Amino acid sequence: MTPIVVTERLNRMGGIAVFRTTVIDCRDPKGLAEFYSQLLGWPITSVEDDWVVVTNGGSPDRLAFQLVPDHQPPDWPSAERPQQMHIDVTVSDMDEAERQVLKLGARKHEHQPSENDSFRVFLDPAGHPFCLCHD
Repeated sequence: MTPIVVTERLNRMGGIAVFRTTVIDCRDPKGLAEFYSQLLGWPITSVEDDWVVVTNGGSPDRLAFQLVPDHQPPDWPSAERPQQMHIDVTVSDMDEAERQVLKLGARKHEHQPSENDSFRVFLDPAGHPFCLCHD
């Protein structure tokens, strides 16, 4: 889909912008991009010293990782440094997905608010929360 088509469709829908990228601050953009590349199966498509991007093939879905040398990860569920945003991903086998993300360097969060195990909370290697969710 070309940007013109997206813009025309967006204008019909009443929006004023086209979504571009979710940007995640971290101390190690390349390392965090490698983690999410493996988690999502998306290739790393751009690497600079302070900015790395993973993209879902030919689609406009993008995650970017931005260098912030003094980044302090969220301390969720504390309000002192709240999560502010997080990523949910859908999996068909929760236990196998957990095993794999732990192998990639994620840590399982001690706070697991799901009462029926419909999702599990993890921290990526930079300390950002993300959830594995049942499909």
